[in-house]
Amino acid sequence: MKLVFPNGEHAQVLLSHGVNRIGSGAEGAVVLSEPGIAPLHCEIHVTGTGANLQVPAGGGAVTVNGKPVADIMALRAGDQIGIGPVLARFAIVEAARAVSAPSASAEEDTGATRVRMAVPKYVLRGVSGAVFGKVFPVTGPVVIGRAAEADISVQADEISRRHALVKPTPDGLSVEDLGSSNGTFINGKHVQQGFLKAGDELRLDAVRFILVAPGMEMAHQTTRLATPEAAPAATGGGGVSKWVPIMLTAAAVLVIVALVLSRG
Repeated sequence: MKLVFPNGEHAQVLLSHGVNRIGSGAEGAVVLSEPGIAPLHCEIHVTGTGANLQVPAGGGAVTVNGKPVADIMALRAGDQIGIGPVLARFAIVEAARAVSAPSASAEEDTGATRVRMAVPKYVLRGVSGAVFGKVFPVTGPVVIGRAAEADISVQADEISRRHALVKPTPDGLSVEDLGSSNGTFINGKHVQQGFLKAGDELRLDAVRFILVAPGMEMAHQTTRLATPEAAPAATGGGGVSKWVPIMLTAAAVLVIVALVLSRG
């Protein structure tokens, strides 16, 4: 992913994974010295699933395709970003593909190891309404709403265009209601700001998600499978194991009776 400046205010910039700060401050990934540029004007968060443009507190005026950005917005290839008076274009960099020699077999091992995509730390699993059965990886700040440009776009009339913002932390997701009409709830409790742990329910009006942490979930299941459950007989109440010796004894008695009658 990169930023291209068609008017030449800055050379094109390859965006790195994580936070890319843009402003007049010398420590930013993109330093712009034009008038009207704040020291930290805006940030672009690059994750494994895409990029989000965020305007932090104290940031400057930012637009995407001519629309003002108040807080955070997902970026798509070709988006025109107005950073104060500076215009930039967001572009996707595609990795070059090596061309195989005509005589090379499609099954030939080139020696390169395929890199497996990392499992996201947190996933929102839809459990109702328009999101039922769908999963949404959360690797960076994510806006949930009805708008098409939302990171998780939910086509439900009860959902506001920009309903809630979730951000990953070491222990779960921070949740912020973005001024929705019908509210944001964690485990049934109405919140303006809250925290979502693995297994908790996030509800936006009638649309519900469950937070899943794949690594934690796997560890929990492994521990549960490794721990032997109590045998039914230990409950003391007519388990199967209690009847096994009785049935075997009855079968033996029937065999003996049959033998005696056959000899008689």
